[in-house]
Amino acid sequence: MRVLVTGGAGFIGSHIVTALAQRGHEPVVLDALLPTAHPSPPPPASPPGVEWIHADVRDREAVRRALRGVSAVCHQAAMVGLGKDFADAPDYVGCNDLGTAVLLAAMARQGVPDLVLAGSMVVYGEGRYVCPKHGETRPGPRTAADLDAGRFEPRCPDCAEPLRPGLVGEDAPVDPRNVYAATKLMQEHLAAAWARTTGGRAVSLRYHNVYGPGMPRDTPYAGVASFFRSALARGEAPQVFEDGGQRRDFVHVRDVAAAAALALEALPGREPGALTALNTGSGEPHTVGEMASALAAAHGGPDPVVTGEYRLGDVRHITASSRRLKAELGWRPEVGFAEGMAEFARSPQRAAGGAGAS
Repeated sequence: MRVLVTGGAGFIGSHIVTALAQRGHEPVVLDALLPTAHPSPPPPASPPGVEWIHADVRDREAVRRALRGVSAVCHQAAMVGLGKDFADAPDYVGCNDLGTAVLLAAMARQGVPDLVLAGSMVVYGEGRYVCPKHGETRPGPRTAADLDAGRFEPRCPDCAEPLRPGLVGEDAPVDPRNVYAATKLMQEHLAAAWARTTGGRAVSLRYHNVYGPGMPRDTPYAGVASFFRSALARGEAPQVFEDGGQRRDFVHVRDVAAAAALALEALPGREPGALTALNTGSGEPHTVGEMASALAAAHGGPDPVVTGEYRLGDVRHITASSRRLKAELGWRPEVGFAEGMAEFARSPQRAAGGAGAS
């Protein structure tokens, strides 16, 4: 199968390219190689022989050429992370949503029927919570006043009691709480509209906190694992925000790449005219503090420092069930938390600039 991988020179995309080639497919990489994401040229394509197209996914003619002979697309190109402030909004919308619209329009014109989209768990906002008195509930966004006072845990909107976090299923309501999250949800809406209009088949893999070899370093747009690994590489202590008790699901990039390859292979058997969202996580929630400690220990220090700082727009707990992905595709994560963090602590990171395109 000839597969176009947009953003295929990026962190996750490059691992997907490798996984596809190892499974006997023919990946084609389209990547803008923007200086902000790739300040130095990436290494030669791995494995050798992979076709690379140096172009932006918003370039209609380049996308048209890239889709020739392609039977499926794995759309990874995006600007990622929470960003620095709202001034980043036009760049996020341009890269993520306009780029997706250009790609889907070209796929519609050229009759390319199958799409795997890099989705994200950020579309859920806060995770699933249960109040001992009122059952399942959805807390509103945390306020600056509460966060300034160190009140990090969401409370029941009815009785103000602390809530118990749980796992989110794909049928949970979406509630994007920052610009990046809004653009990721819009990508899904665009893909769903494309599928309904053209009879295409689409899967959105809602990635959790992906980490592993090749993560970008020293950028405000990367994930928290990259922040901590960058600090350790500089000989500095990881700075853990809030109290370190934020729950996340850290999933290894090779497991994510395997999920993408399986999803692409399964697309021809899926229902046409629809988009299916599938949570993609390890199934083993850990706190941010636990992750920082594991990474620092494997690296040889220094130990993390809990700062009490926060970023307005961050969510407290978000962990989701990946049962549907496992049941439908037979996928199983293979890299455990301790093993993955030990490898990541020793692995090189890629140079990065001001913004992260995946």
